[in-house]
Amino acid sequence: MHIDPLVWLISLAVAGAILVVDVAVVGRRPHVPTTAECLRYLALYIGLAVLFGLGVWATSGGQYAGEFFAGWLTEYSLSVDNLFVFLLIMGRFAVPRAYQQTALLVGIILALVFRGIFIAAGAAVISAFSWVFYLFGAFLVWTAWKVSREGESDDDEFHPPLLLRLVQRTFPATPEYHGVRLTVVQNGKRLITPMLIVLVALGATDLLFAFDSIPAIFGLTSEPYLVLMANLFALMGLRQLYFLLGDLLTRLVYLNIGLGVLLGFIGVKLLLHALHENEVPFINGGEPVAWAPDIPIWASLLVIVLTLGVTAWASIVKSRRDERAAVAAGSDAARG
Repeated sequence: MHIDPLVWLISLAVAGAILVVDVAVVGRRPHVPTTAECLRYLALYIGLAVLFGLGVWATSGGQYAGEFFAGWLTEYSLSVDNLFVFLLIMGRFAVPRAYQQTALLVGIILALVFRGIFIAAGAAVISAFSWVFYLFGAFLVWTAWKVSREGESDDDEFHPPLLLRLVQRTFPATPEYHGVRLTVVQNGKRLITPMLIVLVALGATDLLFAFDSIPAIFGLTSEPYLVLMANLFALMGLRQLYFLLGDLLTRLVYLNIGLGVLLGFIGVKLLLHALHENEVPFINGGEPVAWAPDIPIWASLLVIVLTLGVTAWASIVKSRRDERAAVAAGSDAARG
């Protein structure tokens, strides 16, 4: 897939313009967005992603369009998991609702920066070393097991990353928020505010999630342009999605299990692709492994859609069952 440098520039310029508008809206008036506002923005961003995918189909064919949609859906699902961690961070540091938009926007910008760095590094490594697919595949299988295990836990506590713990231990902070300011001067001494600590937590979380998301999407497409655009579209609208879903995020009780299945599938797909294109001397004499199939993108897209659909359906069913059980238990206690 050949992408003209002008197309790269236009794509980045449009994405940057959307981001600038988002920053301007939040910067001008920090507020809790209404449901109608969230729905309008989400419809716009999802519509843009679909139009982009159709444009790829029209200009480059169904193969690349399928790779984009598979990558976009995968990155979107991983971003929803990221939102769940953001929710825990906001609760852990008691961020006022009016300031959460600013914190989320900064978190999304940091995610874009980190993923851009990882995309560039990943594309360079893949072009130089084909055997890196073995490492990516093994890493995703291990990550899938780890994520699935997290789904078995009832622990909803936020566990601070190392960077955040270092900041909290090193710099004195005010106990209260001062709007969206990061530092204030009190009694002649410069202090950080809880908002700065929150942003450090969000940034550290974004960095950790980039380790999972970039190998995952490179398992679906090796085109850096599609990787970048899938990530951009997946991150657009996350701020609105956070406020739209709110506590509903906690209802996705099987999200980690679904993501574990998804990452495991992509990891196996990567390993099979590495065997199919094998050039490593000590594996099959450096020759491709004949029995290893190269899973087509339509099959990957089907697995992704089914996995996400079953995960959402099963989560909703369990949440409703638990709610009915809680109501029945309350009624029995009242009668007793």
